[in-house]
Amino acid sequence: MSDTEGDSAAEGNAAYGKKSFKRSKSHFSDRVTADGRDGWPVEAGRYRLVVSRACPWASRAVISRRLLGLEEALPMAITDPIQDDRSWRFTLDPGGLDPVLGIRYLAEAYEAREPGHPGGVSVPAVVDVPSGRLVTNDYQQLTLDLATEWRDLHREGAPDLYPEALRDEIDEVAAGVYEDVNNGVYRAGFATGQKEYAAACEGVFGRLELLSQRLARRRYLVGDTITEADIRLFTTLVRFDAVYHGHFKCNRHKLTEDQVLWAYARDLYQTPGFGDTVDFDHIKRHYYQVHEGINPTRIVPLGPELSGWLTSHGREELGGRPFGDGSPPGPVPEGEEVPPAGRP
Repeated sequence: MSDTEGDSAAEGNAAYGKKSFKRSKSHFSDRVTADGRDGWPVEAGRYRLVVSRACPWASRAVISRRLLGLEEALPMAITDPIQDDRSWRFTLDPGGLDPVLGIRYLAEAYEAREPGHPGGVSVPAVVDVPSGRLVTNDYQQLTLDLATEWRDLHREGAPDLYPEALRDEIDEVAAGVYEDVNNGVYRAGFATGQKEYAAACEGVFGRLELLSQRLARRRYLVGDTITEADIRLFTTLVRFDAVYHGHFKCNRHKLTEDQVLWAYARDLYQTPGFGDTVDFDHIKRHYYQVHEGINPTRIVPLGPELSGWLTSHGREELGGRPFGDGSPPGPVPEGEEVPPAGRP
């Protein structure tokens, strides 16, 4: 996994056994843009977004796509949360084949792009449907491009997730969230040295304390609407008690024990486009069954209790407009609903 690359269990397991966890650099960082300057122009229906609902990096793209109304323009494939030695696979689809790409493993799209490529096979990934080739796995840039380069294909009333006037502040906040929270939980979880684990864990909770203080007086991280910064923090918070608290030993306290962050996370979860993309079943089974270096028994815990995600949060009192001058997304498209096993 890398600074610009999503989840790859093989690399995560390989990292276990080293004292500290470090992400490698992304190998495929092409961009799909309005002017097609990398050779990949924005075009409705041309590309397929491959994700795992278990992966926090992929979940950013799933949430952004839904909030912006890009479901028809950018169709989505959902992989099995459990990987084998060839990584992400399409065993949730009939016959174990992605119905559009016609492949069993995401690795086949990587190989079509560059045979024998270095590095792991990660999600999110954008695949060019006509050629079957991987376009990009640069999850950091992907959601920014969905918000900006894909604007002509946004739904009517789509929010501005990366407003130009706030980009410097969003980038600054998101950088701290990434270093200490998004990636910090992994550095704590995969550390095999006490010193390295302690430093990562302290970084996680130090940053969470700062974020809690910031959010005590404002509904959203930057400005008065939902932005890219909120999406990036949410995907870690929603997994915190389910996997990071126990599995990654980030157990100074639970999310539910921080009054501000727990209310903030519930507020977002109950906002259309957030909670309706979260599959707790996929999340738990992936982390506990794939990371065998951390959990060799592969036992998936029964808890935590999830009903609290649907309780009142009271954050409306802080004001703010979730979608700015826009509107919430419509119903979840048929076939993309989270199964009952993954919901509170």
